[in-house]
Parts: sequence; C-alpha cells; structure tokens
Amino acid sequence: MEQRRLGRTDLSVSLLSVGGLYTSSLAGGTEETARIMRRAVDYGINAIDTAPAYADSEATVGRAIAGIESPLIVTTKLGGRPQPFDARDIKGLRASVEESLRLLGREVIDVLMVHEPDRPGQYPWWTSYDPLDGPALQLIDELKRAGTIRFAGLAGTTVTELTALVESDRFDVVLTAFNYNALFREARETVIAAAIERDMGVVLASALGQGFLTKRADEELAAKPVWLAEARRRQFLAYYQLLDEAGMSPAELCLRFAISDPAVSTIPIGCKTVGHLDAAVAAVEKGPLPADVRTRLDEIAALVPHRPYEEPMILPFGRDYFGPGIANMGAAVQVGRLEQENG
Repeated sequence: MEQRRLGRTDLSVSLLSVGGLYTSSLAGGTEETARIMRRAVDYGINAIDTAPAYADSEATVGRAIAGIESPLIVTTKLGGRPQPFDARDIKGLRASVEESLRLLGREVIDVLMVHEPDRPGQYPWWTSYDPLDGPALQLIDELKRAGTIRFAGLAGTTVTELTALVESDRFDVVLTAFNYNALFREARETVIAAAIERDMGVVLASALGQGFLTKRADEELAAKPVWLAEARRRQFLAYYQLLDEAGMSPAELCLRFAISDPAVSTIPIGCKTVGHLDAAVAAVEKGPLPADVRTRLDEIAALVPHRPYEEPMILPFGRDYFGPGIANMGAAVQVGRLEQENG
C-alpha cells in the first residue's frame, strides 16, 4: 500500500485507512472489526479514524487492535461526549479524551480532531473567531504539552466555515467530508487549497458519498424526486452513462478519482466487512483513472459547481424522503449518535 506524508505532522500514512463508523456495533462488532484490522495491516494500511460519536466504535476498535503489534496511527475526536454535551466545558472535554485513551487502549492519541466544528448551530465550540479561541483549543495545547496527543485536527462537513478554521493555522490535519469526491468539488478550491498552503495533512472522508455515489438510482431519477435539483439529476444521469461506457463500478471510479490527487494524504474507508476492504484495495491498486475517463468526469462534475440550496448532505436515494427524520438528515455520524443515545 502506498504511503503519503500527513502534512506537517511528517507521519507516513497509508493511502487508504480504516474509517471507524462501522467498526462498531453498527456493523460486525468486535469480531469483524478484528478481522478487518488484521487484513488492513496485511495490506500495509496503518491508520484508523474513530470518534466518540460513532456509537461504540472506540471500544470496539480498542478491543480489535489490542493484539496488533504493527504501529498504527489512531485518530479520534472531541465531540458528543459526555451527554449532555457542552463544547465549552473543558473538564468534560478533558474527561472525554481520558475515556478515549481508556477505550482505545492507548497511552497517546496520534491525532485528536475537533468533530464538526463548522456546522452552523450544532455546537458553540469557539468563544472567538479572530483570533480563534475556545476551551477546545486550550485543551489541545495542554494535551500537546503533556504528550497525551501528538497532533490536532479538524473534521468537518462544510466549506466556508471549515476553510476559515483551517486558515487559523492552529491545526495540523483537516478531514473534509461530502464536499470533495467524483461529483462534488467545492472543497478542492477552498478547504484543501487552504490546507496545502499551511502544509496540513488532508484526510478525504466520504469518497463514496456514504453510498449515494455507488448505488444506482436510475428509476428514481426518472421519477424526478422533489428534493433533487434538475441540474443534479442531469449530472447523475451523465455519471451513470460514464460508468456504463467505462465498464467500471461506481466504487472503483470514486476511489480511483480520489487517489489521483496528491494533496490527499489518506482516504478512510467505512468497511462493514473484510470484503468491503478487499474491494477498496483492489480498486486502488488499479491506480488513478485513465485520462479520458478523468476528463469526462471533470466535465460532469462541472455541471453543478456548487451545491443547490437546501440539498441534503447525504442524497437520500432509495429512502422515503417524507419519512421520519429524513428531511433533516445529517451526516452518517448522526446515526452513531442516535445508537449511542438509545443504548
């Protein structure tokens, strides 16, 4: 597995890493997670990203990696714990880090990220934006001095505010989700450009769009769902046509697109099974997209250069848009939070 430099951390990280949402009871639990991690190490994958908000992922990962001797880069986050969560309670934040260390069985966290610091109205992380300040930053500085964490990061799902946070130059790594993939490119000229300027590591999450880029919805597109902008509908039809012409699976196309950008340090894969990991590695081993496919994909992406107003973050293909909760659907991390809150 190819390794890349994680920005100014100078850590050498595998091109693919393991995403922690489904290394939990939301999928195969400890037994399957242990198989995934053993196979990942065999492939040369050396990093895993988790979070307190991903159901019981930290505990599951901790049990799964307990017997692995190969060095692993472990990333977790601040946010969602303890409940009720207060982003400005430094004692609660400190206790959350201590709990992460305990659950993961680690003495040091390689990268501690602030989870969704950019989604408006979710958590009031900051007491000031210029200069950036807040208890989370104060704690990060404290933990770095103590050697409890090695590096700090941001994990966000928007573009404008996340870019501003990157420009504070207070973080070493940025994870961007939902805004840079085969069809969506907004983060490339904003978040990622700002990160490159500051030599930050770039973690590209949701390269498969939490599934909406890999599960075809031809009939649904033909029915013109009320939540889908016409420009986006035409874009998906062109995308499906390209897949047919290229003879390539959606997952392969998305992953081969993602690895073509040298600014991307690592791509977390949300594996539910060992088979999912095998398929992702097989796709990446084919290398970046052929030039003609990449050129056509860029043209298709340019059909919708910016997200239509009020477009759902995760496009709800195959779901009842008018069912409970779908109209307010957030990132998949919310699934983990609901599972955690409901025991």
